[in-house]
Amino acid sequence: MLWIPFTLLAAFMQAWRNAFQKQLSKDVSVSGVTLARFIWASPLAALYLWVLYAWRPAAMPEFNSTFAAFIVAASLAQILATALMVKLFQLKNYAIGAGLAKSEAVLAAILGVVFFTESLTLLGWLGVFLGGCAVFLLSGARLRQLSFRVLLLGLGSGLAFALTSLWVRQASLSLGLPFPHGAAWVLLLVILLQTLLLTLWLALKDRAVLVALWQRRKLTLAVSVCSCIGSVGWFTAMSLETVALVKTLGQVEVLFMLLISAFVFKEKLKTSDHLGLALIVVAAIAVMWA
Repeated sequence: MLWIPFTLLAAFMQAWRNAFQKQLSKDVSVSGVTLARFIWASPLAALYLWVLYAWRPAAMPEFNSTFAAFIVAASLAQILATALMVKLFQLKNYAIGAGLAKSEAVLAAILGVVFFTESLTLLGWLGVFLGGCAVFLLSGARLRQLSFRVLLLGLGSGLAFALTSLWVRQASLSLGLPFPHGAAWVLLLVILLQTLLLTLWLALKDRAVLVALWQRRKLTLAVSVCSCIGSVGWFTAMSLETVALVKTLGQVEVLFMLLISAFVFKEKLKTSDHLGLALIVVAAIAVMWA
């Protein structure tokens, strides 16, 4: 059951990361905000891996072409997913798009069963379905409000995040290392590759973005730290449990985001928010029992 506290940690840190990313996106381009998620995370991921080996020595991993393919695919998919999410931040109907992006859990369940030999109980499917309904309700979305662009960005982000999670899990399992060393290696290598690719791209195409991040280094550091800690939680949880269940429980992130909105930004909750939160609690209980 260790996947549960790691998932809750991930959801809590991701809520803060999204808040910082949304703030940063007011002054920095989509590519810059996407890089902010990774740029300071590599040293933290390396430190985490070193601490694990100091605490509990384990064998060094044996990398192969299959593992490398999972790492590259997961890295590129997460970059795409983050870029699409940041693009949603810049739209007036951000909440609707963000709700659609949370289709990640449902998509991960379907893809996991069809392509990755994962399985879910009936209670697990019920939790995934209720979680999807809850997040869409909390987004305040109405079907008539959905433009094709928002629909494409939201579902595209959810699909890319779902594939990222599934490939990360496969990469962790393929190493055959003890818990949680395999997930830590995957975390470090994914972040390193993402940082290298994005930094090189911006250095060649748009150096002004790198300057903008340096000028806002405190906010950039906050994004990176929250992202890295959140990724530790996600990667570790997904090495222990199926992606669909982890991501469904992880939807409590919406609860954390609403609490941040209410207590930090002094925003009031709507009636639909209370119903949505109740559904998230029911969905979380269902997947934990599943």
